[in-house]
Amino acid sequence: MTDTPPKDMTPALDALDSLPDAQRTKVTETAKAAAALAPAPSMRLTLKGDTLEIGFKGVQPEVASALQMADMGTADSDFHQGLVRQIACLGSQKVSVDSAASNFVMAVIRSVAPRDGLEAMLATQMGAIHSATMMLARRLNHADTIAQQDAAERALNKLSRTFAMQMEALKRYRTGGQQRVTVEHVTVNAGGQAIVGAVETGGGGRK
Repeated sequence: MTDTPPKDMTPALDALDSLPDAQRTKVTETAKAAAALAPAPSMRLTLKGDTLEIGFKGVQPEVASALQMADMGTADSDFHQGLVRQIACLGSQKVSVDSAASNFVMAVIRSVAPRDGLEAMLATQMGAIHSATMMLARRLNHADTIAQQDAAERALNKLSRTFAMQMEALKRYRTGGQQRVTVEHVTVNAGGQAIVGAVETGGGGRK
């Protein structure tokens, strides 16, 4: 790993001298965090006829694939190839491609930092649902008729609820579905003062 910041951070670092101290600190810390992230290179999607091809800039495909697998939390090449194809398809629409859309989903996966394939799949779905949510939010803001507004609002609400459920599902999966319950008791003394505390047992007696 190198301390050299990514190329997209270079202009910001060049302008550090003109920034106030607080902003300079933020930029420096962000540059260090970006360098430490060491993400897989962005995908470059191209359509050749009816075939969607996935490429990478400035790095061998084998190296890019290994970095993607690390981002996905998997060592299974078949799983990786299948998931990458699905992610790439999110950025293809008929005769056009949007590499940024697919790379955004990969960035969501890195943010989730999946520990296995199931978490990577859920993170992929979360990225896709978020993108669809933003699309519907845009449609709602530009609705011309009541019917368009109602349709966009219903779809937006469904997507928003789905994303919240996905977040909860990820949390439950990572904690093994366990819930921590705290039970408290209230003791009222003769003088009327209430003492609230957690119930604890031990040594054969009650505290």
